Amino acid sequence: MTYRRYMATLKIDDAELRSRRAFCELTDEDLALLRSLRPFAEKHTSEFVDKFYELLLSHEHTRKFFPDAGTIARVKKTQREYFLGLFDGRCDMNYVEDRLRVGTTHERIGLAPTWYLGAYRKYLDLLHSGLFAELPVKEASTAFSALERIVFFDVTLAIDTYIAANRETIGRHQAALRELSTPVIRVHDRILLLPLVGAIDSVRAQQIMDTVLLRIAEEKAKCIIIDIAGVPVVDTKVADSLVKTTAAVRLLGAHTILTGISAQVARTIVQLGVDVSTMHTLARLQEGIELALDLVGKKIEEKRPGPARGDAE
Repeated sequence: MTYRRYMATLKIDDAELRSRRAFCELTDEDLALLRSLRPFAEKHTSEFVDKFYELLLSHEHTRKFFPDAGTIARVKKTQREYFLGLFDGRCDMNYVEDRLRVGTTHERIGLAPTWYLGAYRKYLDLLHSGLFAELPVKEASTAFSALERIVFFDVTLAIDTYIAANRETIGRHQAALRELSTPVIRVHDRILLLPLVGAIDSVRAQQIMDTVLLRIAEEKAKCIIIDIAGVPVVDTKVADSLVKTTAAVRLLGAHTILTGISAQVARTIVQLGVDVSTMHTLARLQEGIELALDLVGKKIEEKRPGPARGDAE
């Protein structure tokens, strides 16, 4: 996911920017103060960046992100630009895009928030020491407060990129699992099979219906066999979803055959008072396949043994 997609995902616009700034108490006066500290930043940039990377290179979990001298030189250059950006005295949409780009890079290379936040602690420590070494205590305190506000503003953006990326990853995994949980198989011309395994909740029930209808339309199928032998519990919701799926299948001109019905499931369906008369119900999958073939005008031919070798013809 690119930082521009994060902008859209996080719904960051001018109103959201103002809201975030207000929450971080980052004022125009703070930005003006930071702009006035630009000479201080330019004076100490190289020193602070070198010390910052001393920490990163001294720890096993962060050292692995900098495998060679070329990488170190490149990231130090980027870090100097980032550091000076704190003292630009601006916090507009371009600034947000730049900070999201930083967060996106950290997430993409796999830098965990643990080390990202710990590294920011080092930044604040270096800034605190530098300011109080050069400015009167009151001025240093005011300046450091402004820096804290903009740094934490940056941190909120970076953490949001981690969260958005994780949500996207989880969403992809959930979609893949849903697809795997409804594997519609073509067993013969115009005959489909859906073996269901595991619990069926409302989300999965909708997924089952959508997948079944889509595949029937694609395959121009006349029969769908739904095998529920692997469904541990058949309750009112499960039975109701199967009835609704059957009704939708019928509207497409196809039959639904429900197989894998055990004695316990049959008893449960009767006790629940669910009307399954609109679908064919059978105990075994094999019987369901035989019925499906019959419904489309096919049948299984039993292979007759030929004459034994050596028999007279």
